[in-house]
Amino acid sequence: MKEQTDQFILEAYEKAVELNLEHDFLRLLEDELKRRNLTIHKKLVR
Repeated sequence: MKEQTDQFILEAYEKAVELNLEHDFLRLLEDELKRRNLTIHKKLVR
């Protein structure tokens, strides 16, 4: 279950960057990714 949740958060972050969502929302996702020790592949530029 944790792996599915982790994958969902990674996908949500990538989609949020792609859609240029609010910086505050992206920051929340980034903080959660860091808390879970997940790697962000930043191929997209905000």
